[in-house]
Amino acid sequence: MIKTELLELISNGENSGVEFKLDTIENHRFAKELVALANLQGGVILLGVEDSGLISGITRENLEEWVMTVGRDKIRPEIVPYFEVIRNVEPNKDVAVVRVERGWTVHHLWHNNHRTYFIRVGSQSREMSSEELERLFQQRGSLRVELRPISGTSIDDLDLRRARDYFTRIRQQDFPDDPSAIKTVLANTEFLVEDNGNVACTFAGLALFGKNPSRFLPHIGIDAVAYPGTEEDYASTERATIQGPLTPLFADKELVENGVIEQAVDFVKRNTGVTAELQGGVRRVEQPAYPVEAVRETIVNAVVHRDYLLSSTSIQLSVFSDRLEVVSPGRLPNSITPDRMRIGCRASRNQLIKDVLRDYGYLEHMGMGIPRKVIKLMRDVNKTEPDLIEQGESFIVRLKRSS
Repeated sequence: MIKTELLELISNGENSGVEFKLDTIENHRFAKELVALANLQGGVILLGVEDSGLISGITRENLEEWVMTVGRDKIRPEIVPYFEVIRNVEPNKDVAVVRVERGWTVHHLWHNNHRTYFIRVGSQSREMSSEELERLFQQRGSLRVELRPISGTSIDDLDLRRARDYFTRIRQQDFPDDPSAIKTVLANTEFLVEDNGNVACTFAGLALFGKNPSRFLPHIGIDAVAYPGTEEDYASTERATIQGPLTPLFADKELVENGVIEQAVDFVKRNTGVTAELQGGVRRVEQPAYPVEAVRETIVNAVVHRDYLLSSTSIQLSVFSDRLEVVSPGRLPNSITPDRMRIGCRASRNQLIKDVLRDYGYLEHMGMGIPRKVIKLMRDVNKTEPDLIEQGESFIVRLKRSS
């Protein structure tokens, strides 16, 4: 960092990624700031700058060694920040720049034999609530919500017809008839788990094969609405709460009941209709308003990657006269960005759900559904470019109708 960059940083004041501190700060308070920045998006601490932006300069001897010791002794897992000193920012006043990257795990302050988790909120470093901490662990890949036991459930809450179809037809494996053996198979595949001495459904087991998942997990469905125009309106064409297990039910290779994904695809089909084109000037050919595979992939992507810790909201499916929007609760997982999704970068928040839906053929094994099924099909068929938008605590895929 050069002097002019530092002065501009100071003039802009403290924010979510910039903190001013005197180098006389206590080691655990300095560690708190490092932890908070690492648990958000990373940032810099300027030592030798007062809260007001006044440059007082650094005074502590062996400051670099002290900074590195704090990162090693007061933080778990340890942090090794980048350190440099900018000389004579003002006459005879130096400023130390301590830069910390976004953590790949969740960091905490270790002080007085007690761990405390902090995160940056605006220009403040605050202790995290239990809900914030759960979500951060999930985002960093340290917590898998899908493997949690759902209290109050048992094997009786699973549709064993669906489970049997999955193992025999999809996985080409034997599925036992003995109840004890069934429990063993489902536990070994993480659809059941022991919970305080009882056998309970995991989140994934209930979401995939539950008889009535919404009884215990009301937020895992899809709220669908079709509007007659281009804006949200009370006067909708159709509204539906799409609930049930994610997987379909087959018997003797015949479809008996659709899962949530196909129900959502059917909602789009009946609320978008078809377009007609003349081929060769004589033959009238009807096509769906949106490529079905692009619609299905968009819905599957939302189901697989949504943040299920956000229990107050469901996936939102909105059909307008000129576009289709699917809003998935939660930010993209594990450092994924919209641009990285466009080229097929793979990461999953809910790996077990992803694996099962891939077994059913809903997902490509190479994880290229967005570039191959959504982007390519929309370009080829509708001559439009899909929008992939991360907005606040949501991720939006917008498909546009051909003009």
